Amino acid sequence: MAAAAADLCDLQIHIDGQHTFFLNQKIVSTFSGMLKKIIKQEKKKTRIKNPLIFFRIDDFPGGPEGFELISRFCYNNGGIPITVANVSLLHSGAIFLGMYENVSPCNLLQQTETFLEGMFYWSWNDVVACLKSCEPFFHHADSSGLLEKLIFSLLGKIAQNTDISLLGCGSSSSSSSPENSGSSVFPNSSKKRAWWFDDLSTLPPMIIEKVVTSLGAYRSDNNSLILTKFLLHYLKTAAAQPQSRGGLQLNNSSFSGLADTVVYGVISLMEKGERTAFSCRALFWVLRIVTNFGLSKECRTGLERLIGSMLDQAKLDDLLVCGSAGGGIHNGGSGGSSGSVYDVNLVVRLMRVFVNSDGVNVERMKKVGWLIDQYLGEISPDQNLRMSKFMGVAQSLPDMARDCFDGVYRAIDIYLESHPGLSTEERSRLCRCLNYEKLSLEACKDLAKNPRIPPRVTVEALASQTAAKGYDLDHDQSSCESPTTSSIRSSNMTLSSSISNKISKSIVLYNDKGSADAESNPEQEITSEDMRLNIQRMQWRVLELEKLCREMKGQMSKLFMKHHKSMPNRSSPRLC
Repeated sequence: MAAAAADLCDLQIHIDGQHTFFLNQKIVSTFSGMLKKIIKQEKKKTRIKNPLIFFRIDDFPGGPEGFELISRFCYNNGGIPITVANVSLLHSGAIFLGMYENVSPCNLLQQTETFLEGMFYWSWNDVVACLKSCEPFFHHADSSGLLEKLIFSLLGKIAQNTDISLLGCGSSSSSSSPENSGSSVFPNSSKKRAWWFDDLSTLPPMIIEKVVTSLGAYRSDNNSLILTKFLLHYLKTAAAQPQSRGGLQLNNSSFSGLADTVVYGVISLMEKGERTAFSCRALFWVLRIVTNFGLSKECRTGLERLIGSMLDQAKLDDLLVCGSAGGGIHNGGSGGSSGSVYDVNLVVRLMRVFVNSDGVNVERMKKVGWLIDQYLGEISPDQNLRMSKFMGVAQSLPDMARDCFDGVYRAIDIYLESHPGLSTEERSRLCRCLNYEKLSLEACKDLAKNPRIPPRVTVEALASQTAAKGYDLDHDQSSCESPTTSSIRSSNMTLSSSISNKISKSIVLYNDKGSADAESNPEQEITSEDMRLNIQRMQWRVLELEKLCREMKGQMSKLFMKHHKSMPNRSSPRLC
């Protein structure tokens, strides 16, 4: 009994290090030319009449499951049901084992090729399912030419209900379909995406690359809007899928080629003048998707250049890109700012592109200035945001981009509140982002009372405000040269000089009592009580300045009314 069993199972084959099959040499060698050759060689080595042969096969198509299917064909005397689901596996396994017609008539390879000849009559779902089944043994299916046949059949099915030329050239037209169409996932594009998008999104990235390559639109060759839209839909769908598909581990390299193809398509279409297909918001959406898939440096730079040139069209939520580049199947992002919530480095790069772009006028610059002030207020509470990154955003625009620095001051105040550990020197350095002359009176009053602002900064701000107000008054009055307004200007200069002297005395008094001792003795530190007294003095001086301004305006009004009665036809000078 044991001898009979040994005769029946005189061959042991270990497949991919996972499973051992006990087979009969005569049965399998009848159909497999490769196994027949190996068995013959092993018999010559052992010189035994009926030896028990053992060997190992690695990288078999489909693994142990695929080999079991082939074994059943051999033990069933060359017969097995062939379906759309298993034809790819049987075909690849037959080629691997050398199951040709010269080994056995009507062998497995011949049967699978006969079945594949009817591919033209398959349904759309059958072609997609057969392509998807090739994922575990992709390289075997590709080398045998099976993938090429299936892809041509797939494109033929698409062409039956679509203008196939749209896949190979830039066009914003959407295809018609006999099937239901979903809503567009692409902003500012056609309202219906092509009917085949969802079905092809179930295929692995290697097969999608083959499809795109077959269309001659891979990487820099892509200039098709509809193909770019599909790849964006595909990557967005892939981002929601687990890293493991079909037993394979997917990483950045699996999708990086497709991500680059998307960006090349966007850049190509924008350069051709199809800017209506890609708004600034849509470009940010593209950036969020492709960032998760190992985008190349060249493509990232090109995409950021497009976005930066249109930054004045962006909204606040467009700029709020996650610093960790999270949300996808992997984190191959653009490099967030040391664990900060938002990618501040990205915004700095975009502003650098915008500032250096051609055709940027003052109006566009001020739009971006207002946008960046909003952005500063949004990122300032982030406790992981380094001060250098905050300052990089605040100082990335020229001074003319802001008529008022109140928004920057509010963001600085929030940042200081969220980062209480900053030293006095660091807080002073942070305040250098401000243009004190462009702060409103309310902001100056708040700054003077703000305990988080260093006293020296408060003095500099009030001094700058005083100088700016004095210059504005003098400049406004000197613009009129008539004898009547000349006397008004003289009175104004006298009042302004008087107020400036009072302000100067106030600042000197503050310096005498607050910082003179520190300058004479640098090692002596200002106590908290001295700090409180200094702040109280500055608050009192702010009230005095407001009172002096009101007095000056009242006296100027009286002088103006006096001279206006004597010269009623003269146009009145503009008062502050």
